[in-house]
Amino acid sequence: FSAQEGILFFYHIKGLQYEMKICTDILQPISSLIFSPDYTVLLLVTDQGTVYTYKPAHSGEAVKLLDTSSSCFLAADFLTPGNKYCVSVTISGEVQVWLLEDGTCFSKLNLDTEVHVT
Repeated sequence: FSAQEGILFFYHIKGLQYEMKICTDILQPISSLIFSPDYTVLLLVTDQGTVYTYKPAHSGEAVKLLDTSSSCFLAADFLTPGNKYCVSVTISGEVQVWLLEDGTCFSKLNLDTEVHVT
């Protein structure tokens, strides 16, 4: 992926040759990528606090799942087992559980402490 430009690339490597194609362009800097446990869904987390889902096997566009820019969103990951939920955390320490299908928030927990990435 291209972090600053928000572009997700696919590289098909065979021996010393490779083919590159653009999978999706979300137009926001990407801060992290996380694959689901079964590698069917990719979470794209942006610097602005938006989370997109992308299904590599379907070769479609990334779908906006969450837009938490107002709450200083910091990170997200899949809640295992399975691919049904993801969990996110804000800088202020709010942990949220989301339904991947439509972005419905199921649960929130405030840790009452500021969170940092190391």
